[in-house]
Amino acid sequence: MSASVQHALPSGAASFERRHVAGTDGQASEDPVPAPALTRAGLASGHAASLAAEDDPGIRLMSETERAASLEAFMAHRPAGDVWVFAYGSLIWNPAMNVVERRYARVEGWHRAFCLSMTAGRGTKAQPGLALGLDRGRACTGLAYRLNEDQISTELPLLWSREMLFGGYIPQWVGIQDKGGGTFGAAIAFTIDRQHRHYAGALPRAAIVRHLATATGSWGSAANYLFRTVNALRQHGIHDADLETVAAHVAATLLTP
Repeated sequence: MSASVQHALPSGAASFERRHVAGTDGQASEDPVPAPALTRAGLASGHAASLAAEDDPGIRLMSETERAASLEAFMAHRPAGDVWVFAYGSLIWNPAMNVVERRYARVEGWHRAFCLSMTAGRGTKAQPGLALGLDRGRACTGLAYRLNEDQISTELPLLWSREMLFGGYIPQWVGIQDKGGGTFGAAIAFTIDRQHRHYAGALPRAAIVRHLATATGSWGSAANYLFRTVNALRQHGIHDADLETVAAHVAATLLTP
């Protein structure tokens, strides 16, 4: 495990991550998670969606037609300038997009939270996991990816097939700021839909830790998702104290006999 995550986790957690979180140090895992489903090929072919449906056969997934309509309606209100995508979770360490620029970005009025219940992908109906969403209030620091204008028509459908599959987000255009506080563009941000049936709300930390420590789906474990996100943020010089505290508690839980 990289030194950056060791700072966030308690004693012994580095040993846990080497054994159980596939891919963080390039070594074989003793408890491997399934092969990554969220690749360009997996998204384009519908394989990621098929796997999610196997985790929870009763889940309501957005169809390709519905996602296309959502994207078309969203882009009808595109502001002037380049198209950026704001990454605050797995898009940081697995963008699966062709981009021409990546930079630090801060969004005001939204914060990163484990507020989307996952009965598929990184959990099951029996043991739901949690995914990050942008919920109202405060601010969030992450990365902004700029798309090539000529590739928007190919990259955004792939992005929609990933982020809008469960229908739990509301895509919005948000202003993105640099480290000096200056706005340098407008980005697509996937904010949580508080009316969605899988919106988990502001869960107590103990509940978040329990879900992340126990849930695994066809896309991998919820703990893997958490640790990779913390690691990726730190690699870009971003320290999310709340996320790192959750990671420390999840690691400690998983290390407890």
